Amino acid sequence: MPELPEVETVVRQLEPEVEGRRIERLEVLDERWARPVPPLELEAAVSAGTVERLGRRGKYILLGLDGGRTLVMHLRMTGNLILREGEEMLDPSEGRRLYESERSTEERHLRARFVLDDGRELWFTDPRRFGEAFLIDDDGLEERFARLGVEPFSPEFTPAALGEMAAGRTAPLKSFLLDQSGVAGVGNIYADEALFRAELHPLSPAGSMKPEHAEALRDAVVAALEAGIDAGGSSIDDYRDARGERGSMQDEFLVHTREGEDCPRCGGTIVRIVVGGRSTYFCPGCQVRLRRRPKRGRRPRRP
Repeated sequence: MPELPEVETVVRQLEPEVEGRRIERLEVLDERWARPVPPLELEAAVSAGTVERLGRRGKYILLGLDGGRTLVMHLRMTGNLILREGEEMLDPSEGRRLYESERSTEERHLRARFVLDDGRELWFTDPRRFGEAFLIDDDGLEERFARLGVEPFSPEFTPAALGEMAAGRTAPLKSFLLDQSGVAGVGNIYADEALFRAELHPLSPAGSMKPEHAEALRDAVVAALEAGIDAGGSSIDDYRDARGERGSMQDEFLVHTREGEDCPRCGGTIVRIVVGGRSTYFCPGCQVRLRRRPKRGRRPRRP
């Protein structure tokens, strides 16, 4: 699933290309992409709009339109948003529509496309069809994302804030990081990478962190996400950037998907476990498993 680095990569690439461009028309080719709004209704609302800004909130892409409206898109499991040079899905030599076997993978999984005023097109492709889009007035954005947590690159994401979020939480640190109401944008890949960088065991109770652990984890989250952005994202499965190219972060993982390999820090063996239904990779040799901190006013039991 595309996480913050993948979404941020797409936004940064598209921003100089589409800002100020007029959307001649939006074509919704899969009604699931727009539901519960009828495709024709969304098409009519977006077509002829001008892109004033492009941004991100957590894993959401925000396409700001004139008239105080924003088209919000989520790539979900396998979605991609790719800028194309306006190729027609026709065989130019014969003037016929291509047979399914002749069409590119992107064309076969095309769910929606934006035709821009310069002739280029923005394609939303999605093999598993979980991606979505909805139009919202700008004054409703804050309420819509009220349950979304702090942005990792914002000044509000401090060690103290992270410690406050985790206080009293018994959920494992891995599950804690995946909870979008805490830190927005971190998913399975970068949670593993961050916990390794912070030298914290993924099964440690979130509330067991001391201030020094919260500081290490905060710095590790930022570093892991920045590394992902620098590498253009992770292309383990379907992810492609806005140019249709693969990211390279998967070649730089420290622990994620590295089961059985040597730990780059201590030389131990990286193992895989399942936490909250998600594959989790870590080094048991150097990622410390914290103990649950006793409640105030109660003395800890003797061993």
